[in-house]
Amino acid sequence: MAKELTDDSRKVKKGGIYVAIRGLTSDGHDYIDEAVKNGAVLIYGEKDIKVSGAKYIRVKDSREKLGELASEFYGNPSQKLKIIGITGTKGKTTTSHLIYHILTNLGKKAGLISSISVPGLHVTSPDVITLHRFLKEMVDKGCEYAVIEVSSHGIDQKRTAGVKFDMAALTNIAPEHLDYHKTFAEYKKIKLSFLKSAKARVVSRKETKLNVLPGIFNNLNAQLAVDVVIKLGMDEKSAIASLSSFELPEGRLEEIKNDFGYRIYVDFAHTPDSLQAILKYLRSKTKGRLISVFGSAGERDRIKRPEMGRIAVELSDIVILTAEDPRTEKVRDIIKEIRSGVPENYKNVYEEPDRKDAINFALKTARSGDTVGIFGKGHEKSMNLDGKTEIPWSDQKAVKDFLKNIKDE
Repeated sequence: MAKELTDDSRKVKKGGIYVAIRGLTSDGHDYIDEAVKNGAVLIYGEKDIKVSGAKYIRVKDSREKLGELASEFYGNPSQKLKIIGITGTKGKTTTSHLIYHILTNLGKKAGLISSISVPGLHVTSPDVITLHRFLKEMVDKGCEYAVIEVSSHGIDQKRTAGVKFDMAALTNIAPEHLDYHKTFAEYKKIKLSFLKSAKARVVSRKETKLNVLPGIFNNLNAQLAVDVVIKLGMDEKSAIASLSSFELPEGRLEEIKNDFGYRIYVDFAHTPDSLQAILKYLRSKTKGRLISVFGSAGERDRIKRPEMGRIAVELSDIVILTAEDPRTEKVRDIIKEIRSGVPENYKNVYEEPDRKDAINFALKTARSGDTVGIFGKGHEKSMNLDGKTEIPWSDQKAVKDFLKNIKDE
């Protein structure tokens, strides 16, 4: 096996293998000459072409081949672990962390790959080479289990190719990422194809008697995690008992404490269903007013924007619309589309394109007994304002900066 494997011609090293991948905006076959120049001795691709200076092997599917090669390169780590994959529209991250928590609390050595634990920006499923490297590191550490959060993009782009899943779990399916998948039917097809690829599968229940976490949605995630470990042969009572020490992941119904008598939550909710679920929960726990701050990501699922506006005003007393990774779209245009779902008679809607100013406005407006919910970014540590650059950003930091400044005044 070669010492290097990559699908990036710029990263090819002498004696390495290069796999040409057709991407959404570029085609790796166009960079084969660069790969050869950089030292590639073996190249895989889908096109019927001749390559000078290196051996070229044509394959049916370059992405599948890259996964196969990555697995071999790292010693087929997924064959030495029990691999559990979690997919779904919402709740993937929390469920992944719940399963990992139960396993480790029951004395099992496990590794976790989630949208929070993976290094990078706006990433759920890492690239396929990195994924196999992570699995190899788990094997080296003596892990028996690997828990992997799996996105629809990751499935479709075969970022999990070469991984043998022992168990696949589905949290739920609702319209999402239709900018990419085009239709809900195609989105469902992708999710279900992953389920079918695993040796065993578990689907979330629609109801549960568990009441170990805040919110019905979180208890459904907990129930799914328990069902998964039961299917792995573990004791149900012990699994449920272990949840007493579980803390929700960063940016999932995360409360930021303060001394001003109101409550502040940061949550990743960025779909109509997830926004409705979190607002219903916060509404039930709020004595005063519920103040919501959110936006909608640019170049993503425009169809959901009016629905999110409608849901927000139905369940909130005050709504503040702002930026959430607008990318190449204008924030004002996105806000206008969200606002199109708001009834004309609802007056407590404010527009503040700058997210920091929007959060500050919400916190200045809040009084004792109120709840401020800040949605859409959750755990993320960057924001994309122009479609090119990720700038440092954290909702939690913005809140804490405001609270500190108030105290210092």
